[in-house]
Amino acid sequence: MNQLTQIVSTPAGIFAALVLAADLEVQGDACFQSGLYHASGMRHFGWFLAGAAVLVCYSLFLNTSKVGFAKLLGVYVVLFFLVAQIMAKLQFHQSPTKPIYIGGAFIVVGGLIMTLWRP
Repeated sequence: MNQLTQIVSTPAGIFAALVLAADLEVQGDACFQSGLYHASGMRHFGWFLAGAAVLVCYSLFLNTSKVGFAKLLGVYVVLFFLVAQIMAKLQFHQSPTKPIYIGGAFIVVGGLIMTLWRP
């Protein structure tokens, strides 16, 4: 854990940790979606098991890194949105629609406000 603490002590390290956390969360959710809609029989449960394992890894990684999660929530939400859209396109062949682009712009602006605004 000491190495992880050192990595997240820099802005670049925090950003990398949040990107990895967002990727793990999206991958876990994608496993569940694959299990629900693209598999049957034992493969169905295999996807659920994989999704659960990835989401546990996401949670352990994010919570053991001691990143001030509430403080960095804006960045994380933006990263999660972007990684989810990339995953939707690459794995599920779902292109963003106009409402997703517009809503995504609000997510990005909101994330910037939450991250950069100093009261």
